[in-house]
Amino acid sequence: MCSWCYGFGVPLGQLLERFPEVPVQLVLGGLRAYNTQVMDAALKDKLRQAWAGVAQRSGQPFSQALFEREDFIYDTEPACRAVVTVGQHAPALALRMYHAIQQAFYAGGRDVTKAAVLAEIWDEVHGRTKEAWGHIDFLRDFESEAMRQQTRDDFSQALRWGIRGFPALLAMRDGQAQLLASGYTEADVLIERLAPLAGLRGGPL
Repeated sequence: MCSWCYGFGVPLGQLLERFPEVPVQLVLGGLRAYNTQVMDAALKDKLRQAWAGVAQRSGQPFSQALFEREDFIYDTEPACRAVVTVGQHAPALALRMYHAIQQAFYAGGRDVTKAAVLAEIWDEVHGRTKEAWGHIDFLRDFESEAMRQQTRDDFSQALRWGIRGFPALLAMRDGQAQLLASGYTEADVLIERLAPLAGLRGGPL
């Protein structure tokens, strides 16, 4: 639920096409986690301007449906927890879930603060196969204290790395983090920065 992270999906996808062998580990930063205030007119105006800037730079689509609501509470923790939950139980689909939540919120105007909506998105991501870790399993684990704590741990890890803005992209090697991007960064810059490190196998982004 960070608009620049949503926009960053475009250059990130281009980077991963260039280096498909590089594993990606998502660590959720929180942004507006645990917010309890209903979105007011001032915040709506601020977001409209920010979203317009992201749309212009990234080409990503944005719905304006959110701004028509009078009751929306911009709490990003549930969306983060949904990605963390998928990462724990179906790690190969975590990045897909991350992008699907962004697409649902920004382009589709869906309320991804709601567990039921997040479960619907998970169904769309995994294809509703009966053999998969499915809708009811997702809701059970999403609401668990273990996933709430893991999400808090992600937020704490981002702080320990010194991340103060999003998106942020780090390359990890032997437990050491090297910052590749802080804020929206074009794909050609990312590729140039990662290229010297790409031969160092075993470290995720």
